[in-house]
Amino acid sequence: MNDPVKNEQDEAASAPVSGEAEAAAAPAGQTAGPENGQPDPVQVIQALNAENASLKDRLLRAMAEVENMRRRTEREVADAKLYGVTAFARDMLTVADNLGRALDSIPEEARASADGALKSLIEGVELTMRDLTAALGRHGVKKLEPLGEKFDPNFHEALYEAPNEDLPAGSVAQVVQSGWRIGDRVLRPAQVGVSKGGPKVVAKAE
Repeated sequence: MNDPVKNEQDEAASAPVSGEAEAAAAPAGQTAGPENGQPDPVQVIQALNAENASLKDRLLRAMAEVENMRRRTEREVADAKLYGVTAFARDMLTVADNLGRALDSIPEEARASADGALKSLIEGVELTMRDLTAALGRHGVKKLEPLGEKFDPNFHEALYEAPNEDLPAGSVAQVVQSGWRIGDRVLRPAQVGVSKGGPKVVAKAE
């Protein structure tokens, strides 16, 4: 014989559980549904933004490094082009010195009265000197002309001091040996005599 009470209990136990019952039975901190166990969208966006900022910073740093390398390479190429002839130019200074001494050894009277072969020789030496100076100049090698200028230890080498009333004290009164520079560098300092005891330099009013 069937027990009605028992049958009702069995039906209640086998009936499906409602959504509210499932939510109540879910562990604390979890929400039942398809999003359960999925990453938080806000956190995903924040992580992507952080990664994007990091990649952007690395890209900017890489671009800056490439630009610095490009500028450094251009500077090194320019320096190599300009200063690559330093050793050769320094050797050519001896030739220029010898030509200059040859011309300086000719008295003015002899030069003025020279004719024929002597005149041609003098003109040939002068022309050679001009061509050599011009050739050096095309490669950035320039002759220093410090006579009358203020003595500068970066470009001049003082051999002696001598009184000279025509120049301010500390000025180059005589050039014993010509100086040369290549670019912004001194190839050979000019050997000079410096005035001593002349009038003082008066500062110009601005």
